[in-house]
Amino acid sequence: MESCGGSATRRWGTALTASTAAVAACLPAGPAEAAAGPPGVTARGAYLLDSGADRALWGKAADARLPMASTTKIMTAVVVLDEHAGDLAQQVTVKQSYRDWVERRQASTADLRTGDRLTVRQLLYALMLPSGCDAAYALADTFGTGDTEAERTASFVAAMNDKARELGLRDTHYDSFDGNSTGGANYTSARDLARLTRHAMRNDLLVNVVKSSGTQQKAANVNRLYTWYNTNKLLGSYPGVIGVKTGSTRAAGPCLVFAARRDGRTVVGVLLNDPAGRYPDAAKMLDYAYHVRTPLRLRTLPPGAHED
Repeated sequence: MESCGGSATRRWGTALTASTAAVAACLPAGPAEAAAGPPGVTARGAYLLDSGADRALWGKAADARLPMASTTKIMTAVVVLDEHAGDLAQQVTVKQSYRDWVERRQASTADLRTGDRLTVRQLLYALMLPSGCDAAYALADTFGTGDTEAERTASFVAAMNDKARELGLRDTHYDSFDGNSTGGANYTSARDLARLTRHAMRNDLLVNVVKSSGTQQKAANVNRLYTWYNTNKLLGSYPGVIGVKTGSTRAAGPCLVFAARRDGRTVVGVLLNDPAGRYPDAAKMLDYAYHVRTPLRLRTLPPGAHED
């Protein structure tokens, strides 16, 4: 963050002018600034970040603490990739409890089958494309510590909160590994989520995962081929989009974290609780960032593909 101060060697009048301007630069955006952004974005919270320059382009209630639904899984992936990068080839056996969790919560699923073995790398695809809460459970159970699943998943969520503090995400807290909040304390701000995503997209594997519109992955121990489609309909619908994650619950509303790369410039955007149209709003924000007008015709998911 840039300092908001003036030089002590300046004359009083010059210093006062510089100080006043600097304080004004640190104030939250007012109505005039908001009006200068992309028109008609209806999300409760929104933020647009020039990732390369780490520079804010626009925001709407950017620091409001809001539920984030399955965009939580960005942090799930970050903890795995940051803290367990050497374990991507490790095989994980799918437990019935992972499937039972999805059934109880009526949550999004990668439809993992009990007894199948998949690598951590494969589980990241299951996590981020069809938004598999069963895959999130598998990763939390694998990399958490403790004698029981409850202890291991709780310790993994604690690691997610540790990572949030490490990254300076002051308006973010997790109480779940997949966005299915059990205590109502799973929240973030649009600004924090954009900053997390900027960090996440430094990992080449994650970029390759989230920019995939679909994938096929074979279980290691049985003749089963999983086919997963990316729930992010902005992929293939807006030029340059490279991810990132959808999310939707009753409390959070439709959410979307997106990133695009055009003309050597990467932009990250966040929409939290946008029931009127997260994809058209994302396109408006990207048009604003790139100073273009882009027709949007959304990619249609194949029949039977999971929505999120």
